[in-house]
Amino acid sequence: ENLKPKVLWLKELGMDDSQVAKTVTNFPQLICSYSLEENLKPKVAILRKCGFADKEIADALARFPPFLGYSKTRCEHRIHVLEASGCLT
Repeated sequence: ENLKPKVLWLKELGMDDSQVAKTVTNFPQLICSYSLEENLKPKVAILRKCGFADKEIADALARFPPFLGYSKTRCEHRIHVLEASGCLT
């Protein structure tokens, strides 16, 4: 019940089946603990606001799914640090 909407959302974001499987396996909290509307979508909105395309976001989240568990403030801070260091352009 909790799994299907989140898997569909990850696929709509641009993840392929193997990325979805890896993400869910490596970060099961995604399915069990986090609300799609209150937690996951707002994190992706932050990345979109920074100019990232959905496929870039999907690839990044597949590599580091714990980002979805960060607070909004922590997400924004991490992005700011990466921008300031020149890692994000």
